[in-house]
Amino acid sequence: MGEQPGLDVAVCLARVRERDEDAARALVEHLYPLVIKIVRAHLPRRLDEEDLAQEVFMKMFANVAQYRGEVPFEHWVSRVAVSTCLDRLRAQKRRPEWRWADLSEKEAETLDAILHSGHEPQPAHTAEAGELVGKLMQNLSVEDQLVIRLLDLEERPVAEIAAQTGWSQTLVKVRAFRARRKLRKQLEQLEKARRHD
Repeated sequence: MGEQPGLDVAVCLARVRERDEDAARALVEHLYPLVIKIVRAHLPRRLDEEDLAQEVFMKMFANVAQYRGEVPFEHWVSRVAVSTCLDRLRAQKRRPEWRWADLSEKEAETLDAILHSGHEPQPAHTAEAGELVGKLMQNLSVEDQLVIRLLDLEERPVAEIAAQTGWSQTLVKVRAFRARRKLRKQLEQLEKARRHD
């Protein structure tokens, strides 16, 4: 589905509020690239991206009367999409803390190299490092996972994250600092557990 060129969102919204199905379809087509990008970035495990995107659109239409026009409609939809993804992530059971024995041989080698060299992983270990970070992030709150993913992994600007989540820029920075500290603590606990084994 491609974005509708020149779609007048305000006119389209007025028609949607009058239950115009063609306007609703045009609005979904216009917003689909934005919504699917957010869903893919925050997709909980074992969920289909199309199902989650459909849930975002259902929430958008159910709450469209709450949109007052203070921010561009796309920003409002972004917040709906992010909060829908966070709600689904919260609904999933969190895995207990990882142990060294839970890591694959390559992940263990990568972690050992990172912990003892203090350098970024070698290009050959980059994929393993990414998988390892993904595993460790599962123990963080969904908000902490979100800020690490957006700020550190996707390298998005703080202002963009604040607009997308509805958090202040200060909260984004503080949450990122605390989330990084929690990840570092998990790495240290893995290393300590390995030394005791």
